[in-house]
Amino acid sequence: MKRLLTYFILMLFCSVPLAHAQRGSSSSSSSSNSSGPGPYNFALGFGTAQDSSNGQGISSIDLSSCTPIDPAAGCDGTPGLHRMTMGFDGDGMLNKRFGFGGELVFQPAKGNYGPLQYRQLFYDFNGLYEPYSRKRVTVRVEAGIGGAHSGFSYSATSCAGTAVCSTESESIGGSSHFQEHASLGVQFYVTHSIFIRPQFDFRNVNGFTNQFGRDTVWQGSVWLGYNFGTF
Repeated sequence: MKRLLTYFILMLFCSVPLAHAQRGSSSSSSSSNSSGPGPYNFALGFGTAQDSSNGQGISSIDLSSCTPIDPAAGCDGTPGLHRMTMGFDGDGMLNKRFGFGGELVFQPAKGNYGPLQYRQLFYDFNGLYEPYSRKRVTVRVEAGIGGAHSGFSYSATSCAGTAVCSTESESIGGSSHFQEHASLGVQFYVTHSIFIRPQFDFRNVNGFTNQFGRDTVWQGSVWLGYNFGTF
């Protein structure tokens, strides 16, 4: 996850000069555009992603697949997706209506997945359209593609008598999927540069029923961000 986060941050910072170059090219070909860079947004968000359980189970004895009919038999049911998420978001505008950006959303804390622990991550790269933009309010529509990654680990506790016990967590792999993403958000400016953006996201994650109940994931979040520059 640290490597994905590093790549994402590098992508965002590389996108700023690209958007600036595109803006400069557009300004030189049309005198109707004002001088200076277009706006760039960077934001931190918190929310929750929702999906149901696929009704499967994992044996706490040998980690094999099982049917969670009787918990006493050592078969732990797998959960739905409903834990808190946080994320990083950045975008740049090419003109007053169109831009591009990227988003990384993940669970800051691991959750239980039967006898395992898991952490869910989503990332996407989007085209951005702003059909309505005023001084204090902007409506944003995004659509793009990306990926989803479910990472799994197993924790085991060992004790030396009653004197001391230690717990070790070992990664046992993960599952990655391609996803299509769309979102709708309304950006409210608290000041000239600081904004709050409630946002709803829809994700279609191909093959996500291997981990959860549906390929479709709904997410609600609130983003707090900073805007650099205006047209």
